[in-house]
Amino acid sequence: MENILVTFLKKFTDYPFKVILDGKEYMIGEGNPEFTVHFKKPISKTKLLTSTSLALGEAYMDGDLEIEGDLYYALDHFLGQLGKFSTDESALKKIMHSSVSKKNQEKEVTSHYDIGNDFYKLWLDETMSYSCGYFRHPDDTLYQAQVNKVDYILQKLNLKEGMSLLDIGCGWGFLLIEAAKKYKINGVGITLSHEQAKEFERRIEEEGLQDCLKVEIMDYRDLPKSGYQFDRVVSVGMVEHVGRPNYQLFIDCVNAVLKKGGVFLLHFISALKEHAGDPWIKKYIFPGGTVPSLREILSCMAEDDFHTMDVENLRLHYNKTLLCWADNFHKHMEEEKKMFDERFLRMWDLYLNACAATFHNGIIDIHQILATKGINNDFPMVRWY
Repeated sequence: MENILVTFLKKFTDYPFKVILDGKEYMIGEGNPEFTVHFKKPISKTKLLTSTSLALGEAYMDGDLEIEGDLYYALDHFLGQLGKFSTDESALKKIMHSSVSKKNQEKEVTSHYDIGNDFYKLWLDETMSYSCGYFRHPDDTLYQAQVNKVDYILQKLNLKEGMSLLDIGCGWGFLLIEAAKKYKINGVGITLSHEQAKEFERRIEEEGLQDCLKVEIMDYRDLPKSGYQFDRVVSVGMVEHVGRPNYQLFIDCVNAVLKKGGVFLLHFISALKEHAGDPWIKKYIFPGGTVPSLREILSCMAEDDFHTMDVENLRLHYNKTLLCWADNFHKHMEEEKKMFDERFLRMWDLYLNACAATFHNGIIDIHQILATKGINNDFPMVRWY
């Protein structure tokens, strides 16, 4: 059994590493090992070939696989070889291609975002922003980076006092609160997360913004019949949940509620090419989550006469954001142990560090697309910074 596992791992030779199995040491690749993987139990060839990601991820969650040394360092060297992973999509059909129905997607979204505001407060910053920060300066704190990110987005939207702004997938509401305070806009946030909506409502009251902001539990597909019309629409880290069959529908729904000449900013995790996604992430972290390619989103926008004004890649900013989250997560481990069992905490630790590594290796990107609905010749001719 051990030879099967070691033989399988021998294709991951970009960086040398050591494997310990049944008291024996094996070297993979040439040179001094960058990291050491200790297998307390062997993994079957069937599991490795069905999904390398699931096999290794579950072994780590169960404590059957340990990384000796820094987890991120090891993942950063290993996950750049993700193209060598095996995935049998036919055997993983339910995980890889879940239903895009309203009922199922609400279930998928709440399974991640409704596990407790108190948990997220431990390792996010004070803004409760669960998306890529923007580090204007190398020594920016996570909090400053999240404030920077929201300011940056609001500048790009070219907001004016009295405008209406829709935030699709509004999270805990920091962006709309900042927009209302700094630009005096009227805003609506929609989400499927009851926990996020509850906290956003509390913040609206705390800030005294009841006259200009509101949050609704709403599926984006219900926007066209909502009667709403907006000057600006923003969506940060939400389109990844709609599923590949619905990308055009999502853009159509934005088009339905955005005024002619209006401005739309879409901030989303992207991929160089279209793919179904990672089985471990889909099973344990983001059920139904699918990362769009930049080109397919731009294509969908073109169908609705959206004119692209700007495209920006913030990939390395997300690497740094995730490392900040992972650091915060470790600092609050004793409190988290009172909320969740060890398997969950190992899973979450792996999630944060693996995502940081995949952004660092360019396996996934983070793009902001700024577009106008039709021609808007009043839009500034210069960049916003």
